[in-house]
Parts: sequence; structure tokens; C-alpha cells
Amino acid sequence: MRQDAITTEWLTLRPFTPADILWVHEVSMDPALQRFVELPSPYRLENAAFFVERLAAPGWDGGRRVEFLAEETDTGTRLGRVGLGSKGNGMAEIGYWVDPRARKRGVATDSVRAVCRWAFETLNLEIIEWRCEVGNTASRRVAEKAGFLVEATLRGRLFHRGVRVDAWVGSLLRDEAE
Repeated sequence: MRQDAITTEWLTLRPFTPADILWVHEVSMDPALQRFVELPSPYRLENAAFFVERLAAPGWDGGRRVEFLAEETDTGTRLGRVGLGSKGNGMAEIGYWVDPRARKRGVATDSVRAVCRWAFETLNLEIIEWRCEVGNTASRRVAEKAGFLVEATLRGRLFHRGVRVDAWVGSLLRDEAE
């Protein structure tokens, strides 16, 4: 699969490169990411290298996973990440996080909207699903602002740090993408 870049008014969403490993490591040390994202603990530099070199970059090859790094177009400052994992049958699941220094600027919402529009057009998806641990209100706000309908609370649906936790789940249909 061709590794596309997506541009918005102020963001460029591009595939990860090895030059992003140190940044991924730094951001992944953030307590909020550690709390709500299933990351190794302690998070080491080799974990960031594995994510970039073994998951993010090769995922494009089979179309099973696409990962975008969101950066500010004017400055090239890395701001966050949005990824889609294929679930087959025209469906994918979205995930995202933002560098703590870039939060509350609309990075996640704008990035999610752009990636969803791209995915519906380029990957011919029909539905994109979003899930997060109950209590991750920042992720839920982003999903809702990006047009996702939060449909349910699923009991014990996620496995986080060895414990089953409840999850909010939502979806965005092709004709709902903004």
C-alpha cells in the first residue's frame, strides 16, 4: 500500500520514520498515556523502536494497519499520532494520542477527522470504530467532536495492565465523516 501523507489547514499527517523513535519514547512516558494506553511498563527506547520499525512502518505493507504522525505543517513540530487497524469487511478501529505539550489545541480532533475522511475514500471503509477505557474523557471528547456516535459502555471489554476494564465504544459511518 502506498504510504500517503494527509494535509489540513495546519497539520501534516505522515507515516512514521526512524527519526521519530526518540519522540515516541518521550511522549510514551506521559502519565496519561501510561494510564489509558496499553504500553509496556517501564517504557524503554527499544519499545519505541519496535513500535515505529515493526508496527507503524510495516503495517502499511499489507494494509492491515496505517499509522500517521501528526505534525504542525509550518514548523514540523511533532504533535500526535492517529492509527487505524483493519478489522476486515470494510471496518477499522481508530486510536490516537497527543504529545502533552500539544494538548487542547485541536490536534487530535483535526487529525482524527482528516484520517477518517482519508480512510473512507482511500481504503473504501464503511465504518470506523472507536474504543477507550471508561474514564478517558479526553479521548471520548475527541471522538464526539470528530463525529463518532458513542453507542455503549461494554463491560470488561478491554484488558489493561492485567485487568479487565469497561470500555466506551462508538462508530463513525462513511456518510457521517466531516
